[in-house]
Amino acid sequence: MTKQERYKGVIQWFEKNMPDVTTELHYKNPFQLLVATMLAAQCTDKRVNMITPALFEAFPTPEVLAASNKETVVEYIKGISYPNSKAKHLVEMAQLLVSDYQGQVPSKMEDLLKLPGVGRKTANVISSIIFDIPALAVDTHVFRVANRIGLTDNSKTPLETEKELTKYIPKNLWSKAHHWLILHGRYVCIARKPLCGDCGIKEYCKYFMSEK
Repeated sequence: MTKQERYKGVIQWFEKNMPDVTTELHYKNPFQLLVATMLAAQCTDKRVNMITPALFEAFPTPEVLAASNKETVVEYIKGISYPNSKAKHLVEMAQLLVSDYQGQVPSKMEDLLKLPGVGRKTANVISSIIFDIPALAVDTHVFRVANRIGLTDNSKTPLETEKELTKYIPKNLWSKAHHWLILHGRYVCIARKPLCGDCGIKEYCKYFMSEK
């Protein structure tokens, strides 16, 4: 099977079986999605969704968050990974939004990457979901699944994975593909032992074929 055939089969299956996909993070505006995505780094969306209602109620706008401090914010996010560093980044991010962007989440990648605590993955999520800009964010699920299936050739970094995926996946599907691979990795192609019996794309998967 050629790489092009593998991509074609995988994309066709997802388009048929998961035509409408989006983030599982709960949010009501760009600022809330930015906060939730920052919190979701190395943490589950489920856990983030548990703590964000109280957080968003206490800090409804960048201005309110910017006027707070790490010690106050950390009390709201103690239930997630790395609360101290994330609280620090959240306050600093809000302060920069207020000082440089009139309290609005910027749409340009270079501006998003200037925000404290925002890396390429988070910036791509915001670009694709909020601004409908074609982008393919690579988190741990996307990185693992792409390598395991054989969509990438043992890429060593998320950026390598992103470059290879965007080379073969049509640009209009980048945002969907991000969610397809995340959800597949979260519920089927799980880290320790993938549920190959429940997998609809196993006939295109290098890992499955090697285990037969």
